[in-house]
Amino acid sequence: MAHLQVGNGDWVLIGDGKKALLLVNEGDASLLNLRRRSVREQTSAPTHEQGSDRPGRTFSSSSSGHSAYSQTDLHNLDETRFADEIAKDINRSVHEFSRLVVVAPPHMLGELRHAFSDETKAKIIAEIDKDLTKHTLPDIEKLLHTYEV
Repeated sequence: MAHLQVGNGDWVLIGDGKKALLLVNEGDASLLNLRRRSVREQTSAPTHEQGSDRPGRTFSSSSSGHSAYSQTDLHNLDETRFADEIAKDINRSVHEFSRLVVVAPPHMLGELRHAFSDETKAKIIAEIDKDLTKHTLPDIEKLLHTYEV
C-alpha cells in the first residue's frame, strides 16, 4: 500500500457533528504544513431544552396493545444539519481546490457523502473514519503523512 499524498494547496476537512476544521496544506506531500482556513462550531441546546414532550402513542384497532413512537434524536438532527452546512460550503468553494481529504467519524462521513456535490466527490482523494477534531495540527499532519491508501 502507498501512503496518502496530500499536495500543496490540497484541502483537508476535519469534522464531527459539532466542529469542523478546514485546513489547507501550504507544504508539500513529503512535509505537510497544514494551516487553518476556517473553523466552525455548532452549538446545540441541551436535550431537556430541545424537546420536553413525551413520545406520542399509537393505538391499534386490531389489538388491545399500545405502542409508543420512538422519540426523535434532536442532537442527531443537529449533526445532520451541521454536516449539510459544511458540505454546502465546500460545494460552493469546489473551484478553489484541486483535491480534498475528509476526516470524520463514520456517521459524519456518511452525512457528508450524501450532501457533497458530484464535483466535490470527484476531488476527494481519501476518506478517513476518525475523529481528529480535538487533535493538534502536528498530530493531524503526522497521521495524514503515515496514512496508507
